[in-house]
Amino acid sequence: MELKQIASFAVDHTKLTPGIYLSRTDRGIDTYDLRFKKPNADDYLETPAMHTIEHLAATYLRSSEFSDNIIYFGPMGCRTGFYLLVIDMTAEQVIKAVQDTFRFISTYSGKIPGTDPIECGNYLEHDLEGAVSEAKIYCENIKNLEKQDIYY
Repeated sequence: MELKQIASFAVDHTKLTPGIYLSRTDRGIDTYDLRFKKPNADDYLETPAMHTIEHLAATYLRSSEFSDNIIYFGPMGCRTGFYLLVIDMTAEQVIKAVQDTFRFISTYSGKIPGTDPIECGNYLEHDLEGAVSEAKIYCENIKNLEKQDIYY
């Protein structure tokens, strides 16, 4: 079997900066690249903070006004950001949903959703303080984002 190059590997990672990018559209599902860190710059998301962001963002998005449009929210293996998969959302709605989500995380305090052994396969590896800190930085990076900014 010949392995094909997948779309995310065709993106020039040397030119990426923090932001929100439309990565691809497949069968009506839009995949967004929520880039927190400049790739290959020796500054990566710490796994416990990333895990907490995943729990908080996925829970928030699935509780938001866009809950019926959210397919998936999860981390990139390279630890520079997350993927958000949505259906039937405009670019403006995605930007608003992401900005709202990370404003929420940037001020969150309390119990992290889904953090007991029944709910999570690695329930002890979380860092709320780190998640809040990363969310604050990301909020600043995307605060003035507009539709034309989401294309690679």
